[in-house]
Amino acid sequence: MTEDRRWPHSPDPQTDVVLDAKGLRALAHPVRVQLIGLLRKYGPSTATRLAEQLGLNSGATSYHLRQLAASGFVAEDTERGNARDRWWKAVHQVTWWTDTDLADEDPEAALGYLRSIVAAHTVTAQTALNAYETMPTAWRHALDLSDSVLQLTPEEARGLAGELTEVVARYRRADPVEPGPEGTERVAVVVHVLPDPITTAAKELEERS
Repeated sequence: MTEDRRWPHSPDPQTDVVLDAKGLRALAHPVRVQLIGLLRKYGPSTATRLAEQLGLNSGATSYHLRQLAASGFVAEDTERGNARDRWWKAVHQVTWWTDTDLADEDPEAALGYLRSIVAAHTVTAQTALNAYETMPTAWRHALDLSDSVLQLTPEEARGLAGELTEVVARYRRADPVEPGPEGTERVAVVVHVLPDPITTAAKELEERS
């Protein structure tokens, strides 16, 4: 059994990575984001096994794993495998994007990265819902899909996101290899704070007229 590790409120240099321009570009692809997610959630794996989970061929996953390795996100697990099967592991457990200027410097890479994150979140939700009928009753009752529309300033929106992060941090983080305490299961918590582009555009038109 693992100790109760908490999510940090700021990057931990021992376990986390802070995106720079190179890292942002490397992750501007949905397959790479999903590969890192699988390695972080479930521990080391091979390109073949990862390909099966993603519905791809092993050549594609091998290519993306090499690109991730070149950018420092994954590394070969030399303690596993043999000459035929290379095992890969995640180098970090959490990715942080603290330099918001990167979005202005390379908007194409920033948008690609954000789209990759949304794609990964969608796969997570779809995978869970595909198993809904066979979920234990207690977990079906625990599943929650909800959304709210709030009237906020940008500062309030950032504050909301920070408060939600603090709430999640109070709970036990899943270990990629060791099983959790008896009675627990992995639970994905996805948080989106999304400005409404329709009302924003309408206000800009009003201000110009």
